[in-house]
Amino acid sequence: LMLLLHGFPEFWYSWRHQLREFKSEYRVVALDLRGYGETDAPSHKEYYKLDCLITDIKDILESLGYNKCVLIGHDWGGMIAWLVAICYPEMVTKLIVVNFPHPSVFTEYILRHPSQLIKSGYYFFFQMPWFPEFMFTVNDFKVLKSLFTSQATGIGRKGCRLTAEDIEAYLYVFSQPGALTGPINHYRNIFSCLPLQHHEVIMPTLLLWGERDAFMEVEMAEITRIYVKNHFRLTILSEASHWLQQDQPDIVNKLIWTFLKEETTRKRE
Repeated sequence: LMLLLHGFPEFWYSWRHQLREFKSEYRVVALDLRGYGETDAPSHKEYYKLDCLITDIKDILESLGYNKCVLIGHDWGGMIAWLVAICYPEMVTKLIVVNFPHPSVFTEYILRHPSQLIKSGYYFFFQMPWFPEFMFTVNDFKVLKSLFTSQATGIGRKGCRLTAEDIEAYLYVFSQPGALTGPINHYRNIFSCLPLQHHEVIMPTLLLWGERDAFMEVEMAEITRIYVKNHFRLTILSEASHWLQQDQPDIVNKLIWTFLKEETTRKRE
């Protein structure tokens, strides 16, 4: 089983290039996280604590009939993937995270680096009730579109740009009534759950990072090494954006294959 966890503001579709690529050797499942798309979306923020989100992954794994998986997460899904790996190490054979550092690195770094605090300003903005959701809908979801397409935050000229159909898929999902509240509620609990009590990651780990990430400083990627007590590989792609698995799908897929096969070979030896 290969389980894929998307980021914000996305849904399972952000993994479309990987779903096609890895189905030859894995049962590939790309989830909609709690509150996204057509999943159950309880309205109260209490239902979006990190404990609930981690347990969701454990429950889904078991309901699919598996007791372990290759776990891959991007952005907020990367945060959840790190936490699942820390809390339920027996469930994760290999961990792959895209553009999100170890959660302890994130919380420590953000307190010491005002530049990252500013880049993560939306975490604080999202603490407000209803207004963040409203802001995303203004002017036909202009903010949502610009995240993926603008020069500052979007996929660059050398990347695999989103097509009109791709953008339409995102707009369709997030224009449904109440569709933004669940996703933003994920952020409304973060301060009650960090910092962590347990930190160590004990399975082989691959961290992929687009250096042109407008939201995450690349220095956090290297510091993450401290918390991984197994084989750790970091690959930074200099021309790539935050939306790495969509921006550079061929390179990302190749790097994932290399990591998976290398580890399998090493174990057999």
